[in-house]
Amino acid sequence: MIVGMRKLHLAVLSYDRDKVLDALGRTCAAEIKEHAETEATSALTSEKEALAGYLAALEEALGVISAYAPRGKGEVEGLNDGFETTYSEFLAAKEYRPKADALLGRVKELTEQKAAAEGELARLARETAAAAPYAASDVRFSDCRDSKNTAVRFGTVPAAAWDLLKGALDALPLAAYEAVSSGDVVILFVVCHKSALQQAEGLLSSASFSSCPYAGEQTGAELLSSLEEARRAQEESVRSAEGALVALSAELRPLKIYCDYVGFEHEKAEASEKMQATAHAVFLEAFVPKDGETLVKNELCALGIPLYFEFTDPAEDEAVPTLLKNNRVVENFELITNMYSPPNSREMDPNTVMSFFYSLFLGFIMADIGYGLLMLLGGGALYMKSRKGGLKSLSGVFAVCGIFAIVWGILFNSLFGIAVLPFTVMPNAQTEMYTVMGIGLPAVLVISLMLGVIQLMAGYLCKAVQAWRRGGVWDGICEGVVWAIFSLGVEIALFGLVEEFHASVLTAAGGIVALAALAVAVLTAGRKQKFLGKITKGFGALYALIGYFSDVLSYLRLYALMLTGAIIAQVVSQYALQMLASGSFLVVLGVFLMIVGHIFNLAIGLLGAYIHTARLQYIEFFGKFYEGDGVLFAPLGAEKKHIYLKNAA
Repeated sequence: MIVGMRKLHLAVLSYDRDKVLDALGRTCAAEIKEHAETEATSALTSEKEALAGYLAALEEALGVISAYAPRGKGEVEGLNDGFETTYSEFLAAKEYRPKADALLGRVKELTEQKAAAEGELARLARETAAAAPYAASDVRFSDCRDSKNTAVRFGTVPAAAWDLLKGALDALPLAAYEAVSSGDVVILFVVCHKSALQQAEGLLSSASFSSCPYAGEQTGAELLSSLEEARRAQEESVRSAEGALVALSAELRPLKIYCDYVGFEHEKAEASEKMQATAHAVFLEAFVPKDGETLVKNELCALGIPLYFEFTDPAEDEAVPTLLKNNRVVENFELITNMYSPPNSREMDPNTVMSFFYSLFLGFIMADIGYGLLMLLGGGALYMKSRKGGLKSLSGVFAVCGIFAIVWGILFNSLFGIAVLPFTVMPNAQTEMYTVMGIGLPAVLVISLMLGVIQLMAGYLCKAVQAWRRGGVWDGICEGVVWAIFSLGVEIALFGLVEEFHASVLTAAGGIVALAALAVAVLTAGRKQKFLGKITKGFGALYALIGYFSDVLSYLRLYALMLTGAIIAQVVSQYALQMLASGSFLVVLGVFLMIVGHIFNLAIGLLGAYIHTARLQYIEFFGKFYEGDGVLFAPLGAEKKHIYLKNAA
C-alpha cells in the first residue's frame, strides 16, 4: 500500500539547525522539501560541492585500501559493507577527520611511490632486454672509440645475416673484427683504417647493423648486473608501498563509518539549500509518513532546544513523495514497478495484484519442477545473504516465481523436460491441440490467451477501485466494472468455443454478457460530454475494442517462450540420458550436457521471461489503470553506503 504523508513545518534558531537535522536523520522519516520564498527570508548556502569532492577523495582512498586488505583467514574488521554500528558512534565519526586527512595524504604518497616504482621497473625491463645481448662480450664500452687513423664500430647484427657479412669483412682490406654469438644476434667489434671506413659502413648497413647505445667503463655483463640491482631496488619499493597499504587496512572500519558520515553531512548541506532563513532563525518543511509522525515529534522534543513545529496535511495539488509499505513478499516486486515508474502518492499501489500475475506468468513460462527448484533455492539463498537493495529484491522475485514454476511444472508433468509423474493435468505444449470454431490451435496457446483476459479483467477492476478511492463511483462502474464484465464475457465465450471442453452453451452466455457490457460502455462513454460529444465518445468505446483484442494477443508470448524452453529442456535431457545409459565414456559427456545444457536453458529462459513478463505488466496491465510518475520517498539519513545503523530510531 501507499503510506499517507503529513507535512512538517519547523522553525529553529540558526545555531541549532545541525541538531535538528541530526535528529531528523536519526528517524529516517523526514524528507526535506523546498521551502517557499518570502520577503523576510532568504535561501541558505552550503558547502555541498566541497563536501562532494572531499567524499569522492575519501571513497577513492577507501577503494585503494580495500584492494590491499587481507581476505579470508586474516580478514580485517569492516572489509565487507553492511556491518552494524550505533548511531552515537556514527555521529562521533566527525572526530575522525584529522586521521582521515592524514590517511588521504598517506594513501596518495604510497600510490604515487608504487606507480613511480612500477614505471621505473617497466623502463628497466626495456633497458635489460636491449642490453642483454652485450653480456656475451667482454669489451668495455669506453674502448669503442676512434683513434687518429682507425675507426671502431661496436654493435649487433642479426645472426641470419652474419655469414654473408663475415665473408665481406674478410675480403675488406685494412679491417679486423671480433664476433661473439648471442642468441638471435651476433656481437660485432670492427676496427678498420679510416680509408676503408665508408666501405665498411656500407657493408654493416646492408647487414642491418645496430650500433651499441652504451658508453662508460662497464662491460655488457657489468651493465646487466647494475640493471638487475636497480630492478631489485624498485621491486623492494613496490613491496614496501604495498605492505604499507596493507597495514592501513586496520582503518577500514572507522574510515567507512566516516565516509558515510561525510555523506550524511553532504545530505544535510543539500537539505539546507532547500530552507529559508532570517538573521537568527531557520525554517524548514518536510514530508513525514503518517505512521512516523509520533516518532519525529518525540525526537524533536527530546532535543531540549527552543523550536517550533507543527504537522499539517499536504495541499491537494502538492507533489507528495511516494512511500510503499508491503509485506516481505510483495515488496520485492516493487523493483519491477519502479523500473517502469513509481506510483504517485494519490493512486492505488499496484504491486500486490501485479506481483501475483508476474509470478503466475513467469512461472508459466518456466513451467518445470527442476527449474523452479533451482530458482527457489538459488534466489532464496541470495535473498537471505543480501542486504536491502536491487539484488536482494531481484533474488526474492525469482524465488517466489520459482514456487509458481514448480506448481506449473507439476501441472505440466515436467522435471527438466522429463515426464516423471503418473498424471498430467495440463495439455502437452508441443503436441496437444484445441479445436476452436473448427480450427485446430495449440492448446497451451489458447490457455495463454485465457490467462491474458483474466489479467485484463483484473486491470479494469483496479481502475474501478482507483476511481472509487477518489469518490468517482460512476466512473469506477462505467470505466472499470463494465469493462471487467466485458472481459468476463469474453473469457466465458472463449471457454465455450473450445470443443474439447464440451461447454458450447457457454459461448452464447459469454457473448450475451460481453455484448451487454459493450452496449453499456458505448452508451455511458459520453456521459460527461455535451451534444455530439456523447455520440463520438460512444464510437471511441467501440474503437477501443481493437486495442483490447490487440492486448489479448500480446499474451501469445507466454506460449511462445514456454514452448521454446520446454523443447530445449526435453532435447537436452533426452540426449543426456542416452549418453548416461550408454555405459561408455559418453557418461561423462552426458553429465556435462545435463548440467551445462539446463543451466544455459534456465539462464536464457529467465532472461526472456523476466523481460517479457514485465512488458505484459507495463503495457497490457498497467495500461488499464496505472498513472505512475511518482517520486519515491527519500528521507534524510536513510541512505548508508557502507554501514547499518542498528539503533537508529
